[in-house]
Amino acid sequence: MRAVSVLALSGVAAVSMSLLAACGGDGKDDASGGKAIAVTATDDSCEVAKKDLPAGKNTFKVTNKGSKVNEFEVLKPDGKILAERENIGPGTNVDFVVNLPAGTYKLLCSAGQTGKGPTQDVTVSGGGAAGGAAGGDQRLTKAAADYKAYVITNVDDTIAKARLFADAVKKNDVAKAKELYAPSRVGWETIEPVAEKFGDLDPKVDAREADLTAEEKANWSGWHLLEKALWKDGSVKGKEKYADQLLQDLGTLKSRLPGLTLDPVNDMAGGAKELLDEVATGKVTGEEEAFSHTDLVDFKANVDGAKKIYELLKPVVAEKDAALAGDLDENFAAVEALLNKYEKGDGYVSYDKVGKDDRKKLADAVNALGEPLSKLAGAVSR
Repeated sequence: MRAVSVLALSGVAAVSMSLLAACGGDGKDDASGGKAIAVTATDDSCEVAKKDLPAGKNTFKVTNKGSKVNEFEVLKPDGKILAERENIGPGTNVDFVVNLPAGTYKLLCSAGQTGKGPTQDVTVSGGGAAGGAAGGDQRLTKAAADYKAYVITNVDDTIAKARLFADAVKKNDVAKAKELYAPSRVGWETIEPVAEKFGDLDPKVDAREADLTAEEKANWSGWHLLEKALWKDGSVKGKEKYADQLLQDLGTLKSRLPGLTLDPVNDMAGGAKELLDEVATGKVTGEEEAFSHTDLVDFKANVDGAKKIYELLKPVVAEKDAALAGDLDENFAAVEALLNKYEKGDGYVSYDKVGKDDRKKLADAVNALGEPLSKLAGAVSR
């Protein structure tokens, strides 16, 4: 879920900012040696150095010179997001690789990560890699097809487990609903960047109270509303309609999947980085599951989703950049090893039992993984 996170722990904040800064460069060349397109974002402006772009791989070097966390979006003519990069901290810059078919787009800089902000129009022309980053590489075509199958499987799993959760809510069986809450979210957390492509559904099912305006709170729904009722209020009596709405919204998501197309660069490699950003800005800080403290379940699901993408792309990555593949293997293993220490039964310990120093270790591991993961899109698109 898109959100602005104020990292409560200074150590985690420093690590998260260094993670973002590590994705940047000197503002001239991208990771593969090509010229990057400079984008300067402030709290109220979005300046793009070049407005006529070639079809195919484009690297944007986005520098945030504002005071708020920013996000950069590439919008299709209908306003839907083609690709996005979230959590660009003040004073940092990132390289963001996007595969652009010919057409017209708007580039959006959103201070505060509201999905709103100043835009710049760009035109993309030529025949480079339109419709996909594979460039004829059947391995990437297969990876995209396999990833779509993975997404569908995880949405089905989410719906099945959410139905059990909703049944417990409607019976006001607080103990059972608490038990089923975190498992019902696992499938969603593994494929969240894909779910966010359907921007109307994401806030309905996954909005957190702390991220909502007073007006938005009047229409709040989804998992976190029920989480608050279960853990803070101790009752979900009268919340039956929200359980039904959750299932309805997830069903709508499933109905839209058959027409979904996934690009290996924008949706897979970019999505893997987004999943890790979810960890850095929500799970490590404890902000995601403020009432249930089931953050480590979400944490593991995000990491698993990112790893699945990497594994599907690995044959290409290993050929084009064996050192990067080695770094990713090593750092995924390190994050998983740390998470294993917190396993408890079929889940994980309550995150409020994880101390500041241990959270810092988790943040360090995320930072170490984030640096090579930010290079995945560049390697795939070479």
